[in-house]
Amino acid sequence: MTLDDLFATIEARKGADPDSSWTAKLLAKGPEKCAEKFGEEAVEAIIEAVKDDKAALTSEAADVLYHLLVMLASRDVALSDVMDELARRQGVSGLAEKASRPG
Repeated sequence: MTLDDLFATIEARKGADPDSSWTAKLLAKGPEKCAEKFGEEAVEAIIEAVKDDKAALTSEAADVLYHLLVMLASRDVALSDVMDELARRQGVSGLAEKASRPG
């Protein structure tokens, strides 16, 4: 399964009966709850990285990616737009890219 496949599945759950899937239930709770869940999963991944537990970090990283995609879908941000932004940044020094941001 690719991230594109997973994102398509998440998109397909929009508007579905919340009792039909975890994704539909999470999306039905709104973007704020989706963002909260993403944050929780990110913290769990950080904890496992600090503990140097590779198996647990792998599992938490999968949760982070899933919840990131749910959060994007909840705000109608296409995964392809994120990928396009990454492609735009490719080959640009991270320092130069950060310096070019407004503010």
